Amino acid sequence: MMVTVFYDSMCPLCVKEMRKLSRWDGDDALRLVDIHQAGFSIDFPNVDPSSANRILHAQDSDGQMVYGLDATYVAWDAVGKGAWVSWLRWPVIAWFADKAYLFFAQHRYRISAILTGQARCQQCQIK
Repeated sequence: MMVTVFYDSMCPLCVKEMRKLSRWDGDDALRLVDIHQAGFSIDFPNVDPSSANRILHAQDSDGQMVYGLDATYVAWDAVGKGAWVSWLRWPVIAWFADKAYLFFAQHRYRISAILTGQARCQQCQIK
């Protein structure tokens, strides 16, 4: 079973990460789903789009929902790059990393504006 990542297509940094993951996904291990797509709630009734807009959601290969940096790790691991982010899940580091992630998630549009010059986009394209 593949990993499904529910991402915010209006966030330039989020889309940039999905592009990167997509390029690395040579085995089609990821399914990237835009939480703003038409029919999202019908297609994915178990995923609250408002909640998914506050914190990254993913469904791992066992069908379990994971959130935040756990979702990030699952996605990166699915494309063979899990070792690059696994340290973010180490016990002592995870607490601090999760706090930093929550700050980033809450302010991602402002951070995007600073880093990319664009706070939001009207559904950026992954490809």
